[in-house]
Amino acid sequence: MDITAQSIEGGFADPVFNAQTVFRAVMDAMARPGSVQPLPAFARPPVPLSATAGAIALALCDNDTPLWLDQALQASTAVRSWLGFHTGAPLANTPADAHFALIAAPAEMMALDGFSQGTQDYPDRSTTLILHASDLVSGTPLLLEGPGIETSATIAPAQMPRHFVEQWKQNIKRFPRGVDIILATSGGIACLPRTTRIKTMEA
Repeated sequence: MDITAQSIEGGFADPVFNAQTVFRAVMDAMARPGSVQPLPAFARPPVPLSATAGAIALALCDNDTPLWLDQALQASTAVRSWLGFHTGAPLANTPADAHFALIAAPAEMMALDGFSQGTQDYPDRSTTLILHASDLVSGTPLLLEGPGIETSATIAPAQMPRHFVEQWKQNIKRFPRGVDIILATSGGIACLPRTTRIKTMEA
């Protein structure tokens, strides 16, 4: 299959319904941090972009939302062409310019404060990070507390950055500024909005 065919194929079969379903799953996951919202494989993007992360990008990104790709995704002409064709989103020049960031290798991700933090007046201008996660059970267990969580919740996303919890504590301190995170697995998504407090289970 040539690059042109790869760029055109693999998008939403039913763009309106599929986009609405993905958007609702993201909103539900943001409202209930740590909950896992199932998400069918609506998209078939080129590797190494995952089906779930690709579907989220199709639902959330457009020509007004600069998109940052990590090194693994940036290196793929097929991925860049597919995202450009299906979303129209321009590629951000730097992480700090991005409205959304697609991260295929979270363990190698740059620090959270390198992405757009928004401003006090416009905190919604921060970057939302969409992270590939092979699963939400085999990594370091994270205890979540805060808005949308009745008492506490626990998830254990695989392949997270080494100092993620420490970085997240700094992210919390910047509120209302700060980044939000969407964890994309093969079976569904979970979200970590900037209002969520995170600590390791050993703490």
